[in-house]
Amino acid sequence: MIMMIVAATAATVFAKKYDMLYKNPDAPIADRVEDLLGRMTLDEKVGQMNQYVGVEHFRANIGSIKPEDLKNNTAQAIYPGITPDTLEKWTEQGIVGSFLHVITLKEANHLQQLAMKSRLAIPIIFGIDAIHGNANCPDNTVYPTNLGLACSFDTAMAHTIARQTAAEMRAMNMHWTFNPNVEVARDPRWGRCGETFGEDPYLVSLMGAATVKGYQGNLNSRNDVLACIKHFVAGSEPMNGTNGSPADLSERTLREVFFPPFKAGVDAGAMSLMTAHNELNGIPCHTNEWLMKDVLRGEWKFPGFIVSDWMDIEHTYDLHATSTSLKDAFYQSIMAGMDMHMHGIYWNKYVCELVREGKIPESRIDESVRRILNVKFRLGLFENPFADEKTTMKVRLCPEHRATALEAAHNSIVLLKNDGILPLTAGKYKHIMVTGINADDENIMGDWSAQQKPENVVTVLEGLRAAAPDATINFVDQGWDPRNMDPAKVSAAVDAAKNADLNIVVAGEYMMRFRWTERTGGEDTDRSDIDLVGLQEELIEKVAASGKPTILILINGRPLGVQWAADHLPAVIEAWEPGMTGGTALADIIYGKVNPSAKLAITIPRSVGQTQMTYNHKPSMYFHPYVVKPSTPLYPFGFGLSYTTYKYSNLHLSSSEIASDGTIDVSVDITNTGSRDGVEIAQMYIRDCFSCVSRPVKELKGFSRVSLKSGETKTVHFSITPDKLRFLDRKMQPIVEPGEFKVMVGASSDDKDLLTASFNVK
Repeated sequence: MIMMIVAATAATVFAKKYDMLYKNPDAPIADRVEDLLGRMTLDEKVGQMNQYVGVEHFRANIGSIKPEDLKNNTAQAIYPGITPDTLEKWTEQGIVGSFLHVITLKEANHLQQLAMKSRLAIPIIFGIDAIHGNANCPDNTVYPTNLGLACSFDTAMAHTIARQTAAEMRAMNMHWTFNPNVEVARDPRWGRCGETFGEDPYLVSLMGAATVKGYQGNLNSRNDVLACIKHFVAGSEPMNGTNGSPADLSERTLREVFFPPFKAGVDAGAMSLMTAHNELNGIPCHTNEWLMKDVLRGEWKFPGFIVSDWMDIEHTYDLHATSTSLKDAFYQSIMAGMDMHMHGIYWNKYVCELVREGKIPESRIDESVRRILNVKFRLGLFENPFADEKTTMKVRLCPEHRATALEAAHNSIVLLKNDGILPLTAGKYKHIMVTGINADDENIMGDWSAQQKPENVVTVLEGLRAAAPDATINFVDQGWDPRNMDPAKVSAAVDAAKNADLNIVVAGEYMMRFRWTERTGGEDTDRSDIDLVGLQEELIEKVAASGKPTILILINGRPLGVQWAADHLPAVIEAWEPGMTGGTALADIIYGKVNPSAKLAITIPRSVGQTQMTYNHKPSMYFHPYVVKPSTPLYPFGFGLSYTTYKYSNLHLSSSEIASDGTIDVSVDITNTGSRDGVEIAQMYIRDCFSCVSRPVKELKGFSRVSLKSGETKTVHFSITPDKLRFLDRKMQPIVEPGEFKVMVGASSDDKDLLTASFNVK
């Protein structure tokens, strides 16, 4: 009773001092949330659950897009019958909770100022697709995209990039990134492979968790932003390889392949999650009660809020046809567990009607609003709703962040083939011909990148010229568009190749969003094959036919089947989307300033016919091999070359048996047997030899970046613990079965690169 009186007295003091308790920064956040929630009207509550595109984005698309185009358009947006002025008025009325596609600090501050005029002055939370840095906005550091970052197997770097991204976002008054994408990429046709951390659940889980922690920190400072783990779930194994198409998967596959990275993200503290475009086993993810309530809330105890993806609640009506109207779609989604709607003008009207009609309890609305307000309070938006335009550029694009971007690019570039031509010796090749669609284009930054000032981006051509000032570099431009290459320009490159000492072709895909309909890679840019588009293959073959050494550099966000180049060229480099310093990073590797260390986070198939080609397949997958062409990948998961060589030896287990609660220490000696210092990424795989349900032939369960000087030997240790042996039995219960297991340690997932030992589970 005394405690209740003290609490009531404290609340009264707070209220008197600050007029309203929720405005007191020293009051407990839970109390502030309840105080504010109690003052809100239904319209204000439902408004907090709705998000709109920014007014400048809206203005830019008026007249350029028709209402009927909205169903299939995920880049532009308009609100038929509504003007930008109306949207600003709603913000002043306090019935807008969030904006996305606000890409300037000036607009963010302007909209926040409007929100401050509302009755309760609840701040806006601004969301942005800051996938590899806040790259979707100009004048920010652009890091390598997630797939390249994953090839570094460097969780500390993932954390650092996320921290720096958070600082640049807050310097622009942006608070919420729609990243990390922790989907497990299983189909190279899918255009969003580059947005993920690859094909392995273990690697994706660790990279995703590090990224979440980097963004959010303690979620209580002005340098923290809200992370969003997405897309829940299974959109990365679409039926026909296209974004948003159905996924039809067993619960076993979901729980063993696709769920683990999301569970890791929840455990890492992620406070928002986005559901997936696709339907899962016939039920759209946006109205899937099993996913949102049973798994996410019930099993994993997720405390944050769930946000829809772009118009996907509406698509349960106009696409999936599992809702009978927009109003029914909103009803189904909210009752299944949805908290915030991205984006649109009908939400507020219909959801308020559903509550007033008694179909949705207002208490259910309160649940969602509590979660949203909790995050806004934790981010300090009530105390600091604005960012300073005078100091913003002291943070964005600062030297420290650019240095991180360069280091990350160095560590993300995979050397796939090298017959000894690399690294180039300064002065050996005095006449170099450079060509290809990605040789001199900002496309090197990758998907989710806005146009940047030219001085902020180093293209491949610029990087090579800076690294080799004494060489004559002849650039033969092929344009940026692979689908419309000019045969005359191809011929010009072929002629120039004959007069060069060395030829470099920079090929791949085109991802820049400001030419949305002309891209060949990235979101909603899916392929029916994985070949090089247009005349690129012809360009490579004809340049190589000059008889002069030819190097291929790939800039792309999905695995490409470059079989001919792998068979005929002396060197192939997979650069992925290396970011704004990518040209410098590539030149540093080509000229030997940096020894490449990256390893593939995704398998590269020989052709689209090998889909699905993943290293952790089941034992029967190739019981009957393909005829005519090999059943092996072009390059396996975990593969990557160096300018030095490494020897693995003395694989040792601390015990030949492990109890259900025990640990085995695995050690291996790695020796740098070459003449250069380097970094080797050692990998540990495990296989359950005999089990009650079929298990993968191997699964990654440990990795380590090992720095080794020439001639140096280090002993590397891994731990085998029961959680790394656990799987789901026939009744879908987690189990560690007794019996024999194999542990494999080496340089890649390829059997020939692995040392093997056995142990038993008691």
